[in-house]
Amino acid sequence: MSSPLRSTVVVITWRGAGHLEACLDALAAQDRPHRTLVVDNASDDRTAELLAGHPSAPEVLRLPRNTGYAGGLAAALPQVSTPFIAWLNDDAAPEDGWLAVLEDALDHAPDAAAVTSTLVRPDGTTQSTGVRLTADGHGADRTDPAPEVFSFCGGAVLLRTAALRACGGVPASFFCYYEDTDTAWRLRLTGWRVLGSTARVRHLHGASTRPGSPAFHRWNERNRLLMLLRCAPAAVALRELARFAAITVLLPVKRDVPDAANFRPGLRLRVLGEVVRRLPATMAARRRIGGLATIGRGAVWRRWSGG
Repeated sequence: MSSPLRSTVVVITWRGAGHLEACLDALAAQDRPHRTLVVDNASDDRTAELLAGHPSAPEVLRLPRNTGYAGGLAAALPQVSTPFIAWLNDDAAPEDGWLAVLEDALDHAPDAAAVTSTLVRPDGTTQSTGVRLTADGHGADRTDPAPEVFSFCGGAVLLRTAALRACGGVPASFFCYYEDTDTAWRLRLTGWRVLGSTARVRHLHGASTRPGSPAFHRWNERNRLLMLLRCAPAAVALRELARFAAITVLLPVKRDVPDAANFRPGLRLRVLGEVVRRLPATMAARRRIGGLATIGRGAVWRRWSGG
């Protein structure tokens, strides 16, 4: 008698022909039955042909435009009817037994809404065992194993579908980056825990987006501020927004400015403009999130920030 299908693995891809096959091969080798749903963000390379010809015959949701990682996840969520939903990058290849470890972890922890994976680089070094919350509100990868983490890494995680929906789903407008940490904030505010695990995933990292590029820094800086405005204590969110604005104003007269895109005044002004334009919607989201919360924002911040 076959085991019941409990998980839908959602793979988000954009121009993924160069690495998507390894991801699908690794999923096909998992020993737990699951549904594979690939969201194709309007790829214009050979991705469609690869998906159509892969032996595992994954289901495909092709979007008319590139909505980013967050947008792809948001589009997939209404299509999921299984108790668990996995988020998986198209440049990530889970090792054998990956899904079994994650499912078993949630089975043994009814108060946990998510369990993250251990992501390793091609050279075998650890990229992420989860995400910690820094003292200034960044989400930063941790590399040490831990039974519980503040947030999961969105590149490879298993969540309870009902908990994800109940906390507000995925912030599609983030496009990419910080959709995972924002989701973890909202899960924790509604009383859920996030677990670490030893389930390993080989991750190329940055195959679709270039870490360090102006777009990368724009999404990171903007979405961190939006996340704090949505989820964090008001004093923390306003402090970090004011700090970001002050650094931006002072950059033209400072010496020894780092040679990185996120220290370019033009990029930072664009980030501030986007945050300001989104303030009405962000404040409406903050009220909705607060209305769902069973734990205070300050309690979550005191427990996890700086860790």
